[in-house]
Amino acid sequence: MRYINELREDEHIIGHYFCKQKYSLKSRNGKTYFSLKLQDRTGVADAKIWDLTHDIQNFEERDFIKIEGTVLIYQNEPQIKISKARRSMEGEYDPADYIPRTEKDISVLLAQINGYVSSVSDPHIKELLTNIFIKNKQIISAFSSHSAAKALHHGYLGGLIEHTVSVTQICDFLSSHYENLNRDILICGALLHDIGKIYELSPLPDNGYTDDGRLLGHIFIGAELVSKEALMIEKFPETLESMIKHCILSHHGEYEFGSPKRPKIIEAFVLFCADNLDAKAKAFEQAVGSETLQDGWTSYNKSFERYLRKTFP
Repeated sequence: MRYINELREDEHIIGHYFCKQKYSLKSRNGKTYFSLKLQDRTGVADAKIWDLTHDIQNFEERDFIKIEGTVLIYQNEPQIKISKARRSMEGEYDPADYIPRTEKDISVLLAQINGYVSSVSDPHIKELLTNIFIKNKQIISAFSSHSAAKALHHGYLGGLIEHTVSVTQICDFLSSHYENLNRDILICGALLHDIGKIYELSPLPDNGYTDDGRLLGHIFIGAELVSKEALMIEKFPETLESMIKHCILSHHGEYEFGSPKRPKIIEAFVLFCADNLDAKAKAFEQAVGSETLQDGWTSYNKSFERYLRKTFP
């Protein structure tokens, strides 16, 4: 198959893709057309069906579809002008080709999570983390396969556990650099800060927001999970529970970034910085690696609101 990151201007393509989004819209002259987002494991591309002829057969959002069309460049991004489309038949495609995934070994990432759980000294925190990450097979299965975001960073299978391990590594490194910092609380906050995303986002390849994701969000869901788990642990200290939940509730740092609270303990502040660093650095890495660069520069990046330069060819 022809992967999305291989598409070139004026190329004629025939292939199967996952229809991530489908909108029926009206042009200025009142003509109906379809606007699509097509996905494979290498990325997402915009696509348009301008002429709804008999060559455009019935298909729905979240179907695998076979298309024929031409690649255009619109606003510095590839766009596919589709002339033929139909729902793909079973056996015509391999689902693995349509789910972007981490390049890291999931089993190694799981071992690192378990290692951090074992490294915690506080018995209440260790029991909390053990119950969630080791004993709860449903949670760890979802946690190992979920993405960390819908689009901005780590938006692929295994992205959540990859991001969580990375943030925890940063926090572990910083934990010995500052006085009056409780490593156990920081490691616990790092491991749990995005746990709510297994309920906020649907599994790949859909990777869309669930009802609870839209109504509650992963920050609230994560804090609520800690409350439920702490209730099942005998004599779990209330202040300790509040500090762990505060780390989750404040890890976006500012109200305008969706954080219900701003960091008020050093562990929460360090977690916010580590999470922000890993998310932004990964988004930067993905941006400079996702397109053919002209003299080392990307096209204008909307997320960073600037052009980005790759350091080396």
